[in-house]
Amino acid sequence: MKRARYTVPQIVGILREADALLATGKTVAEVCRHLKTNESTYNQWRAEYGGVEPGQAKRLKELEEENRRLKRVAAEQALDISILREVARGDF
Repeated sequence: MKRARYTVPQIVGILREADALLATGKTVAEVCRHLKTNESTYNQWRAEYGGVEPGQAKRLKELEEENRRLKRVAAEQALDISILREVARGDF
């Protein structure tokens, strides 16, 4: 079975719809059935994107990606520095 991939604005929209359904008195299980999602998925989304506007959520994802990229660059630089130190000492 192919897994559905939702974009951040779609997830925020689903959470808003879920909030509206919950306000009418439906249970979380009923809301998840209506939205065709799993309760664990709903809870993960709620933990990550609860109370976030669509624009903020998109910016959050962009910042997380930039942070991953910068960490990778920092790790590569640390490796380069250690190689240069070994060469300078003559331990090769």
